[in-house]
Amino acid sequence: MDITNLIYRIAFASVSGMGIDLANKFLDVLPSEKAFFDISEKELQLITNSKSKIIGYDYRQKQLKLAQKEAEFIERNSIKVSYFTDSDFPTRLLNATDAPILLYSMGSCNLNAKHTIAIVGTRHATHYGQQFVDRFIEDIAQSLSDVVIVSGLAYGIDIMAHKACLKHNVPTAAVLAHGLNTIYPTSHRNIAADIVHSGGALITDYSSQSHINKGNFVARNRIVAALSDCTIVVESAEKGGALITAQLASSYNREVFALPGRSTDEFSSGCNKIIMNNEASLITSAHNVLHAMQWKSINESGKPRQKTLFPETTPEEDLILNMLKNNDEMHINTLTARLNLPVYQILSNLVELEFKGLVTALPGCRYTLTIH
Repeated sequence: MDITNLIYRIAFASVSGMGIDLANKFLDVLPSEKAFFDISEKELQLITNSKSKIIGYDYRQKQLKLAQKEAEFIERNSIKVSYFTDSDFPTRLLNATDAPILLYSMGSCNLNAKHTIAIVGTRHATHYGQQFVDRFIEDIAQSLSDVVIVSGLAYGIDIMAHKACLKHNVPTAAVLAHGLNTIYPTSHRNIAADIVHSGGALITDYSSQSHINKGNFVARNRIVAALSDCTIVVESAEKGGALITAQLASSYNREVFALPGRSTDEFSSGCNKIIMNNEASLITSAHNVLHAMQWKSINESGKPRQKTLFPETTPEEDLILNMLKNNDEMHINTLTARLNLPVYQILSNLVELEFKGLVTALPGCRYTLTIH
């Protein structure tokens, strides 16, 4: 791209409050982004019908100077810039009016992949969450082609999702809350480099001159949610960034799933709450997502792979299997009542049985034996 046009695009995108709706409003009456910076304050005032600071001459000239520095940084570091009118701009972002109109990225990840899944959760992830994330992504890798996993490179579930993608050769996009001149947290620098080198990407709407502040981390959640066809919350307390991402995903009419946990676990309380309030669908395996999203598995059978010919089972798992053998399908509440076990215990065993390929989850919290 011509460096002059790039500078004007960067400056235009950095204008305070600039989103897709406002950008289109200006470009409907102006011939180009350059015109926004060339015309007088009085002419802009007539267009906006306001005296906002963004139409001030000094403000606009400041954005141009900052944009020129950013363009130099971009050229030095081979950073890709995607603008909302470009053919390769993530089309899913165009459906979110608060999404940025420009993205900076490093890496070759296709953000317009056929299937995109956001995985978010607590910074204080447990072994239960880590195990689920790893097995979920392994199954997704075996079930879907042209898929990208989106997360935020944060501690906990986010970094576990990125690591699992690297392990199972699934492209992953890390949405940053700062410019590409740094990585936060610094302990994740090596993972960030591995993401880029393995066909994933680091993406952000923040320039290299932006300061890192707490609000950035909340704001970047809108990109995580908007880039994805669905969002999966894996462990969350009743308040936190993961639930904010889930709320944003719902506002964009995207599907939301949550991993249930024991009622006594602090970092399952948020997931249990949004499931109970019908703000998220209960998820225990990748199969739940494939079914709900109506995504066809690349496996001929469309059924989860059985990991061993004769998987070992625990006595409690045997009780569930024997109960399901005598019924075509059963609701989790029925299983709980028949076996006289706590619901969290039943759920935990069902998750394991799904991982072993012995049980299949059906819509409406119903379960059946997997037929091999």
